[in-house]
Parts: sequence; C-alpha cells; structure tokens
Amino acid sequence: MLGREALAKLFPTPSSLVVFLTYMGMFVAQGMLVTASRNGSSSYSYNTVTVVLLTEMMKLLFSSIVYLKDASVRSLFEGVYKFRWVLLLYLVPATLYCLYNNLSFLSLAYFDPTTYFMFMQIRLLLTGLIYQILFKKTLSSKQWFSLALLTVGCMVHAGGTSSEAADGKDGTTNLMQLFMGCMFVLIQVLCSVFAGVYNEYLIKGEGADIHIMIQNVFMYLDSILCSVILLGVKGDLASAFSSSSLASINQNLVLILILNNSILGIITSLFLKKLNSILKAFASALELVFTALLSVPILGIPLNLHTVVALCLISVAVVMYAQNPVQSQNSNLEKKENPPSKV
Repeated sequence: MLGREALAKLFPTPSSLVVFLTYMGMFVAQGMLVTASRNGSSSYSYNTVTVVLLTEMMKLLFSSIVYLKDASVRSLFEGVYKFRWVLLLYLVPATLYCLYNNLSFLSLAYFDPTTYFMFMQIRLLLTGLIYQILFKKTLSSKQWFSLALLTVGCMVHAGGTSSEAADGKDGTTNLMQLFMGCMFVLIQVLCSVFAGVYNEYLIKGEGADIHIMIQNVFMYLDSILCSVILLGVKGDLASAFSSSSLASINQNLVLILILNNSILGIITSLFLKKLNSILKAFASALELVFTALLSVPILGIPLNLHTVVALCLISVAVVMYAQNPVQSQNSNLEKKENPPSKV
C-alpha cells in the first residue's frame, strides 16, 4: 500500500488531503443523489434546467460570502473590474462546464452511477495529453501506464455493459440506449477535460495573483451568463422559473443535490489550486470504487464480474500512480495563499 513518503508526494500539505477527501466524498454523493432523485424512474420529476441554473447561482453566492467574510464588498467589485480580462477568459471553461452540467442529467438517465463513472474515466488519457500541452510538462512512462491501466479498467466494464445490452430481450432498444448514453458521455468527457485543465491553467497562470474566491465569482458569473443564453436559445428561460418548475424542486433530495453541487464547485476550485488536474482524474477513479460499493446497499445495484475486475485494475493503477505522482505546480506556494484583504 501507500507509505508516508508516497502520501507526502501526493498531498504536500494537510489541507490538500482534506480537500481531496472532501472532493471525492461530495462527488460520489452527487452521482448517487441524481440517481436517487429519479425515484426508480428513467426520467426526472423536476425541471433539471432549473436545478442547474439555481446551482450556479448558489455557487456564486457561496463564493461571494466566503470572500466577504474577510474582505469588503468594495474590494470584491474592484477585483472584478481590475481583472476583467480574466473574467472574459473564464468564459471558455464556463461554457464547457455549462454543457457538462446539463448533460450529466441525460447521461445518468441512461446509466447507473457506477457505469456512468466508468465511462467518464476515458477522460484520463485526454487529461494527461492536454495537461502536457498547457503546462509544458512531460509525464513519465509510469504515469502514462497508470493512466492507461485506468482506461483499460473502464473498457472492461464497458464491454460487460455492451454484452448485457446485447443479451437483453429488446436488443435494438437497449443498443440504441447504450449508443445515446455513450454519445452524451463522450461530449461530457471532452467538455470536462478541456474545461478542467484550462481552469487550472487560469488559476495558476493568468489568475495566480487573484484571490481564489474572486476567480470563482468570475467562473459563476460567466456560467450563469452561458446558462441564460443557452436557455434563451432553447426557449426554456421562462419555463425554468415558472411556478411549476420551482415547485417541482421542492423535494428533499433535490434540495440536497443543489446544496451538494454548490459546495462541490468551490471545493473543485480549491482542488485545482492546491493539487492538479491529473490527481483530480485519479480522484474520479477512486470515486468509482466507492460509488460501486455504496450503490449495492443504498441503491440496490449489484456488482457483476466485469465491475469487480475493473475496480481491481483501477485500484492497482491508483497505487502505481501514487508512487510517482505529478507534482503540483504551486505546491511550494501553499503558504503564500492570496490574503483575503487583497484582490
């Protein structure tokens, strides 16, 4: 297993470990909450567009509150104006995350949480590739092998899912559902990979001297703008805030889902600041393990042989990577966090 030296390389400070564990726990909860909120149905009893937009508003509110806890409203507005070019740069990841958030509901309508997270792991190799390009870092052969092993684990489970679909009574319908689900997940992967790595690039590059919560404000202002534009194009803006749509989210699971995702957005920014996108991808693989195990008693979704084999491969890959991780670019700057009183 992992020794202290390996853990020290992965998590240079205690706070980075806390962020890592919190991120994993909340991400596992996200997938399970979305699935549980369907109440056993393949559709949602609430307006998912309303949920996504309200979540982005909550993220903006929480980020502002955290910043204003130790700073003034004036400094917040001054920071937004002073670094307005960075606000514009955040339109890139904000647009991609907007698509990602809206597609997550569609993807989870086709797959259970374990299968969904399995398919999402194909982002691992793409993350490594884009990370190398943006940060000009070359991954070692061992790091690439661990990423490839994770991808193989994903493919093992995908093969099992395809076999089960082909053996179903209505083979044409199941195969079509599998195809549609894979298409949604593929688009999600592309959005997630580039948005995540580029977001880290902004946090540690153009926005290195900007308080992390102001950067969150940039992200969520742009995200809300993108969501409003998307809804306007689709003609769903008015319906998203109709009385029936707002009433439909008045469910305990849905409200918890919104709260969980709102806090998760802030935790993700801290993850990218303290750690890196490669480790974030491995965290997703670990989320898969815990989601699979927890889905058995909570959601009644059984484990099959393909899932067990895939989980074993993922576990081996995680241990292998932990022995030779990518060092976070700003790990030596951990004690030089932007003071809250500055922008």
